[in-house]
Amino acid sequence: MTVEAEVSCGRSSRLCLLLVAFAALAGCAGGGNAVRAPDAIDDLMRAYQGRVPGASVLVLRDGETVVRRSYGYADLEHGVAATPATDYRLASVSKQFTAAAILLLAEDGKLGLDDRARRWLPTLPAAAEPITIRHLLTHTGGLIDYEDLLPQAPSAPPPPSTGALPPASAEVVEESDRQLRDADVLHLLERTDRLYFAPGTAYRYSNGGYAMLALIVEKAGGVPYQDFLRERIFAPLGMRGTLARVHGGAPVPHRAYGYAEEGGRWLRTDQSSTSAVLGDGGVYSSIDDLARWDAAWYDDRLLKDASRRAALTPWTRTDEADVEYGYGWRITGETVWHSGETIGFRNVVVRWPQRRVTVVVLTNRNDPEPYRVALAIGQRFLNEPAVRARPDSP
Repeated sequence: MTVEAEVSCGRSSRLCLLLVAFAALAGCAGGGNAVRAPDAIDDLMRAYQGRVPGASVLVLRDGETVVRRSYGYADLEHGVAATPATDYRLASVSKQFTAAAILLLAEDGKLGLDDRARRWLPTLPAAAEPITIRHLLTHTGGLIDYEDLLPQAPSAPPPPSTGALPPASAEVVEESDRQLRDADVLHLLERTDRLYFAPGTAYRYSNGGYAMLALIVEKAGGVPYQDFLRERIFAPLGMRGTLARVHGGAPVPHRAYGYAEEGGRWLRTDQSSTSAVLGDGGVYSSIDDLARWDAAWYDDRLLKDASRRAALTPWTRTDEADVEYGYGWRITGETVWHSGETIGFRNVVVRWPQRRVTVVVLTNRNDPEPYRVALAIGQRFLNEPAVRARPDSP
């Protein structure tokens, strides 16, 4: 199943097929009439079509939406199709919101990026004394991976398979008090008085560092992390469907559930023991809301120019030869991007800010990885005439 956005070449005498499976563009007569989103993007997204876990694709150019469409299903058990309003768990794409929250607090004068983390979280172990907020933002703090500190959890009941509605207790099973929260990550680190390296001397991707940043947001901002994001980021930008989800809190509107394919069947694998940690991956959002988020990176509506530049500055090399890291963003050449992978979800946001092109691919399944597809889609838009989605597209 596909939810389509309509695409037009405006006044052009030719209608532009945006992409033909990584190959050349093809033209066709049209005289400015609207046509369906290009079949070639459908070809790239073929794995998500039919009665399978879905995906949503967004392409922005010069502030305009040029592709906006969805494939497959957000909820297989209940037959709910994915749409541009579907909210996916962003996983590590969430880190850019945590970083933005820190930058807002720095602009407010409530914290400094060179503050020691222990100023805000004094129960961190003594070994963490040199770690600054800036180190946490850039994954250069050396904190031990909290995932490796978890006790062996008891086996959970198997997830419900498709073909029948999940039992009434499924939500309780998936999202119970057995899940780790950001404060629990701190408690794990409190008992681990060692680091991988001296802060600032190396890079190691750290989910725990971003969980600590979420706790610092709460301390400096004076409200729960999820409320800070809602009040200072989501509401001002009109991101009405986006939230950092907490168990027992506001429900996720238009929620996509995560799946994994096993033995030829799709199993719901929506939650793990770490899915309730917010700072490193707990935000749910849609392509429609992420269009509003993208727009905020081109002017002062949210962050000042200096903060935006700092976030997108390559502060440190990563363990990938061509990738550096800013504040919540990876940087590769002229692209700034971040992927997000967690149980049942794979997502990516890729931006070419100097070209004003952005591609977002959100999916509610464990495979395939969408980064290369996003690059292929984006590459064609860097060199071809812009097209515009009809404002009444779904």
